[in-house]
Amino acid sequence: MAIDVPTQTDESETTTAPGSTWSALRPLVLRMHFYAGLLIAPLLLVAATSGLLYSLSFQAEKILYSDELTVPVGDRAVPLSAQVDAARKTHPDGTVTAVWPSYEDGATTRVLMTTPDVEEGKSLAVFVDPYTADVRGELTSFGGSGALPLRTWLDELHRDLHLGDLGRNYSEMAASWLWIVALGGLLLWLGRRRNAKRALFVPERGVKGRRRTLSWHGSVGLWAVTGLVLLSATGLTWSRYAGENIGAVQDQLGGATPTVSATLEGGGTDGGHEGHGSGHTGAHQGADVGVDKALASARAAGIDGKMSVILPAEGSGYIVKETDAKFPVHLDSVAVDPKDGKVIDELRFADYPLLAKLTRFGIDAHTGVFLGLVNQLALAALALALILLILWGYRMWWLRRPTKERKLSAGRPMPRGAWRKVPITLLLPIAAVTAAIGWFVPMLGISLLVFLVVDLAMAGVARARSRA
Repeated sequence: MAIDVPTQTDESETTTAPGSTWSALRPLVLRMHFYAGLLIAPLLLVAATSGLLYSLSFQAEKILYSDELTVPVGDRAVPLSAQVDAARKTHPDGTVTAVWPSYEDGATTRVLMTTPDVEEGKSLAVFVDPYTADVRGELTSFGGSGALPLRTWLDELHRDLHLGDLGRNYSEMAASWLWIVALGGLLLWLGRRRNAKRALFVPERGVKGRRRTLSWHGSVGLWAVTGLVLLSATGLTWSRYAGENIGAVQDQLGGATPTVSATLEGGGTDGGHEGHGSGHTGAHQGADVGVDKALASARAAGIDGKMSVILPAEGSGYIVKETDAKFPVHLDSVAVDPKDGKVIDELRFADYPLLAKLTRFGIDAHTGVFLGLVNQLALAALALALILLILWGYRMWWLRRPTKERKLSAGRPMPRGAWRKVPITLLLPIAAVTAAIGWFVPMLGISLLVFLVVDLAMAGVARARSRA
C-alpha cells in the first residue's frame, strides 16, 4: 500500500501543528510506509491474488468435485466398516489411516489412505457412498480441512509459490510487513486534517487525479486495516522463523494446544495425532473391536456431527474427534481402546487454554473454515481490498512523477533524514522496540536492515555526485 508524499496543493490537509509529536514522527512514518509499500507490495500483491483465489476455492470444489462429494440420499446407511473395506479393495497396497464418516444426508464417506503413489504429508481420499458402499472416486487430500486438489494447489501457491521451503520466505516476508504497512497507512490517514469527518470513512466526491486516488486508498484502507493486521498476525503463527518464536512464547505462557492421549498400556506411541496419519508407525496388532464399535463408543461419550476417526497404530488406540470448525465450534475428541471399545481419554475444547483457543480461531479464520461461507467471503473481500490498495498506491506514486523534467521518471520518496526530526527521547524507544520486533520477526528485521544499508549507500552516492 504505497502512499506517497503529498503535493504542495494538499499539504494543508496533511500536516499537524508544528512542534507536535506527530509532526516529528510523520516524515519517518511516511518514508517507511513509502518504501515498504513500494518494495514489499509485489509480494503482497501475489499473496493477495493467490489468497483471493484460495478463498473462492471452497465453493469451487463443491462444484468441481460434486460426483465425489455427494450421492443420492438412500434409506439406510451400511456399516462404516463395510465402507472402509470397499475403499481398501481399490488400493490393496494402501494403508487406511482415517475415516471421515458421512455427516449429513447425501454426503459421501471419505476414507483416507497412504499409498506409494501419494507424496508424504498428503493422503489419498477414497469417496464411498454410505448407502451402498460403492466407491464414487478418489482424490488427493491435504490438511485437517480436507483440501482437495484445486484448493491444495492454490494453498501451496499462496504459501510457497510451489517452491517448497525457499518459497515460504516470500509469504513470511509479506506477512511480516503487512501489519507495518497497514498500521503506518492508518496513522498517516488519521493524521490528515480534513474539512469533514465523512472524508475519513468514505471517498471524497468531486475530486480528481491523485487526490481522488488517495481518498479511495485511505478510506478503503481504514475499513480493511483490522482484517489486514489479523491476517498478518495469524499468517505469522505458522511461518518458518517467526512462527517458531511465537510457538515458544505460547508454550511458555501455557497456551500450547493439548491433544488427547491414545497411548495404550505398555504402548510407546504418542497419541497426539494431528494429521491424517500421524502416529501410524505400524498397523495395530491384537484384538480390535472395529471402527463401528469405536465410533459408537465415541458417540456415547458425546462426540457427534462432523467427525474424523483415526485408526489405531501399534501401541495406540482409536482417536475420534469432531472437526466442525464453524461457530460454535465442535472440536471435542476421545481416545478408544481397540481391545474393548472403552473410552480411555477425553479432551473437550472447552478445556483448551484460552491462548490455544484464540490460536485455533485465528488459524481457522485465516484458512477460511471458522465461519464457513461468511469467513470465505470476508477473506475474498480483504484480498480484493489489498489488491486495490496496492494498485492505488502505485498509481499515486506514478502520478507524482516530475513529468516536466523527465517523462519516464517516477515519484519521489520522502526526503532522507526524517529520523533527525524525531526527539531523542522518542527516537531511542522507537529504535529499541524496532530492534526487538526485528529479532522476534526475523524476515522483517533482516529486510529492514537491508533497506537501511541500501538507503545509506544511495545517500553516500548522492553526496559524492553533488561534490563532483
